[in-house]
Amino acid sequence: MLVETKARIGVFSIALGAYLPQFPSLVPEFEAQFEAFKKTLPDTVEIIDGGMVTTKEQSQAAGDKFRAADVDLVIMQLLTYATSYNMLPAVKDLNVPVVLVNVQKLKCLDLDTADTAAWLGEGYACGAVGEMVADLNRYGKRHAVITGVVEGGDEGVAKEIDEWCRAAQVRRRFRETNLAQIGRPYPGMMDLYIDESNLYHRMDLYTKQFDWEKIWAIADDINDEAAIKAKAEDIINTFDIEGGGTVEKVWEMAKYVVAFEQWVKDEKLGLVASHYDGYAKGQAGVVDSLLIPAFSMLIKQGTACAVEGDIKVAMAMSIMKTICGTGQLSEFYTIDFNEDVVLIGHSGSGDADISQAKKPTMKIVDVFHGKTGGGYLTQFYPPTGPITYLAITQDMDGHFKFIVAEGVNEEGKILNNGDTNMRTRFTCGAREFTNRWCECGPTHHFAAGVGRHIETILKVAKIFDVPVDIVTR
Repeated sequence: MLVETKARIGVFSIALGAYLPQFPSLVPEFEAQFEAFKKTLPDTVEIIDGGMVTTKEQSQAAGDKFRAADVDLVIMQLLTYATSYNMLPAVKDLNVPVVLVNVQKLKCLDLDTADTAAWLGEGYACGAVGEMVADLNRYGKRHAVITGVVEGGDEGVAKEIDEWCRAAQVRRRFRETNLAQIGRPYPGMMDLYIDESNLYHRMDLYTKQFDWEKIWAIADDINDEAAIKAKAEDIINTFDIEGGGTVEKVWEMAKYVVAFEQWVKDEKLGLVASHYDGYAKGQAGVVDSLLIPAFSMLIKQGTACAVEGDIKVAMAMSIMKTICGTGQLSEFYTIDFNEDVVLIGHSGSGDADISQAKKPTMKIVDVFHGKTGGGYLTQFYPPTGPITYLAITQDMDGHFKFIVAEGVNEEGKILNNGDTNMRTRFTCGAREFTNRWCECGPTHHFAAGVGRHIETILKVAKIFDVPVDIVTR
């Protein structure tokens, strides 16, 4: 990532204080369980440790730490039974989901010999969870429950926790990076228009506006020839360039990529949405001709760059890149009714990490369809197999909504006009998928990510308190 972020996860465990003097062996048992549990969280997140909570006062202290750290998520380990008063002070002033981890130490107690301490310490599950959720509901708190077992390992629990941590990373990325808008959306695409104040209010994204005059001059002071040469070699290694790629051929492009990378770091940009609608002459023409591969190099490094000024698809691309490592700009291209598949893709900047079937290609065209000028086009080749699509749209009151679908990419012919294309089959069929998707009211752009990721997207949506339409999976 050009701009690094790390989710902050508030973690604490709870037990009923009344048990501890009755059964002293529970104290070291619970401390060991809590320490072991924290080690199961991925090192991609920062743990804000609220400790083992057995009283209201300890819970309040944990809540103070969580608020001060601006945590993106709270994960609570239920060690044994505890009242909701052990939980609520820690979370009542937070606007993030609370994940209740109801994980039993042993698969099953020795029911013939287990005493009360063994039951409370190694075999207690379920008893407090419903009570906790009841009070979280009464407090208007978003929540989730994960039930499982420590003994023998539990892949399901590990997967759920990992998905929650990746989902929390989206919130942190949106809060700590900025969105750059260069120009304005493609004229007439009113579905793309957005209220930037509402965006900051609901999705934590702050927009920085940039004029094209500044972008044209962005590389004026770039004169480190070693850095430019290294970036030129990076471009050549990333793309198969029509007619052969040389350092000299991509020198100007590499110079601008170096400048854009520094710009991203200086402005802390996690997302970029741009559209140029001018005469594309002089320096403007030079920059316009190479923006597609230049921005593709930024996407490769984690900064989502969307064409046509589409902020909402830049958000979708950033979410997909964050949770699964690939985030490709997409839209409907055509339907192959003979094979019952939808061809999906887009011209313009893309994600080299999604081009797993073949190295991305780059070629020069005389005309960018629907846009001013011509220049470099890039094409990416996603693999066959599962694929997830995510769109972000808004209702009449400005509330955001996610639209998601899972399909399977298949081998077959695609268009040969230099644009990324995927042949995607959906379980409901091409006609029904298209109807269902469009009835959800998406913008015409959406993001694609390799694999099946609806479950993680649902967690992202819960963190942001956004509804989700699931079209098919």
